[in-house]
Amino acid sequence: MIVFIARCLRPLFDVLNFLVPIVDLMVRLWVAKIFFVAGLTKIESWDTTIMLFQYEYHVPLLPPIVAAVVGTAAELILPVLLVLGLGGRVSIAAFFIYNMMAVISYHYLWTPEGALGLDQHINWGLLLALMMTRGYSKYSLDYWISKKHGYLFEKQPL
Repeated sequence: MIVFIARCLRPLFDVLNFLVPIVDLMVRLWVAKIFFVAGLTKIESWDTTIMLFQYEYHVPLLPPIVAAVVGTAAELILPVLLVLGLGGRVSIAAFFIYNMMAVISYHYLWTPEGALGLDQHINWGLLLALMMTRGYSKYSLDYWISKKHGYLFEKQPL
């Protein structure tokens, strides 16, 4: 009976396995878009960005101007690495930490009015955590580099 059920489910599992790299790429594109657009917004209105980092975002251990530069750079560089699938789990971990720092630094997210924003950051963090634990799939530069040159840093799961 178990063998029969397994044979019946096998085509479904084959389809799901085929979809893994496509879904991985879709998730990378979605998370990258959100943060990249935020970075572009920060550049467009740099005076407002500086003001926000001085009065709204309370980044620990960094002066507001340094935090604004680092935060904007992270929002512009990390999404590009994510889309390209370059840097593996290290770049995703940096992205995860950046998202976590955004949640910690913006106290509005912890108010009833900011709860929706907090939920969004948690969702993005969970997607990043999934990618961080799995690594990139075959639609990434890391995959193609490792295929051509062997595993430089980590063995890719797919």
